[in-house]
This record gives sequence, structure tokens and C-alpha cells, in this order.
Amino acid sequence: MDAFFNGVNGIQLLILIISAILIGINKTGMPGIGVLPVIMLSIFFPAKYSTGLQLIMLCMADFMAMLYYRRKGNLKLVCKILPCALIGLGAGSLCLKFLGDNEGGLKVVIAVIILSLSILNYWRLHYLKVDALPESFLFASIVGIFAGVTTQIANAAGPVMAVYLLALRLPKDEYMGTSVWCFFILNLIKLPIFIWEGRITYQAFRTDLSMLPFILIGAIIGIFFVRKVPQKLFNSVIEVLVLVSGIKLLYDGIMLL
Repeated sequence: MDAFFNGVNGIQLLILIISAILIGINKTGMPGIGVLPVIMLSIFFPAKYSTGLQLIMLCMADFMAMLYYRRKGNLKLVCKILPCALIGLGAGSLCLKFLGDNEGGLKVVIAVIILSLSILNYWRLHYLKVDALPESFLFASIVGIFAGVTTQIANAAGPVMAVYLLALRLPKDEYMGTSVWCFFILNLIKLPIFIWEGRITYQAFRTDLSMLPFILIGAIIGIFFVRKVPQKLFNSVIEVLVLVSGIKLLYDGIMLL
């Protein structure tokens, strides 16, 4: 057990298990909950280390989701978004380089991103008029850049991508397949960058390897059970949890500055 969980206490292990299940659900059936593991891991682990822990689990979940959705994505949309998303990855890396090892600063940046995305998601759910958003290359480019920045800094680009894909009125399976393809590619590109930046360690990989069964459980829940949960109630609960947790993370970061 020590080989897998060296330096991880009981509460952190519980948070890892919950995060793994949520990541599995997020990838196969409920994209809106992807920000919650970001917050949980950032609160209970060092901010820089937490993003690496999450990325490894995201990649594992991506492979599972690809098995189910690989033929359902719109690859033309993927190719439209990815070039600018790569630019966003570079911008996110520059931001992190500027912050260096400032734990408080990184927590504040992650909290601001999460709270901003929470507001964006609320606007998307309650005020977004899909006909008001154009299917232009400019709009796709802006979404791609913001998705790249937010996924590189905090693995939190889900709400950004949701605004774009929902605006296009994609069928549910095409929505999921396109999202899976985008993040499958982006997360694989991010892996060597995270290793180079010191955000992924060998110990983190071994710890996350033990989370594979829980990611699988989450993926199965996402495919077969989550769709039966009342969507409106589920969204409301997640919105409140994200908002409260984001404020807590912001407070912790400010206290460390």
C-alpha cells in the first residue's frame, strides 16, 4: 500500500477516490461536473501537484470514453478548435512559469478560473440563446484559445467547450464524442508538458494507477445511470458546490500570499 499511497493520508485518499469516480462520470455521461474534481484536489493537495494527479486520471478516463464514443465525434469541429487550443496551451504554460512555485498565487489563479467558469456555466444554462452565437472560425478560435489556457492551468476547460458545442445544437452523442476527441488529444499533448514542468511525478503516476477501478466505476455510472437523475436538480447542486468550493480555494490562496 505504501508503494501506491506514500505520503497520502486517509482524507486525501478519500478525495482521490471521489475525484476518480467523478472524472469517470464526467467523461462518459455528465460533462458539467468536470470542475468539481479540480476544486477538491486543489483544496486537499498542493495546487501544482493536484493538477498533475488529475491529468493522469483524465487520460485514463479519456481512453475509456474513446472506446464508447470514438465513432460519434465530429472530427471537422475537432480540427477547427485544436490549432487555437494549442496556442492556449502555450499561453497557459507561460502563465504558470510566471507564477513559479508560488502556491498561493496558483491557488488564486485556479480559483478565479473556476469561479469565472461557474459564472459562464450559469449564463450558459439560464441565459444562452443558441441562435445568437455564430458558427464562425473566429468564434471557434476564441473558444479554442480559452479552452487551451484553462485546461493547461487547471484542467478546467469543460464549461468553455460546453458553450461552443451546445451553441451548435449537436445531438447528445455527437456532443459527447466531439468533446471526448478534443480532450483526448489535448490531454495527451499535455502529459509531457506536465512532466517537464514537474507537475507529474512517478509517485503521482503510481497513486493514480490505483484509482483505475474507481474511474471505470464512474465511467459505467456515466453511461448507464446518470441520465436517470433529474438534470435540473443535479445541475443546481453542482453549481452550488462549485461556487462554495471555488470561494474556499480563493480564500486559501489569498491566505498563502
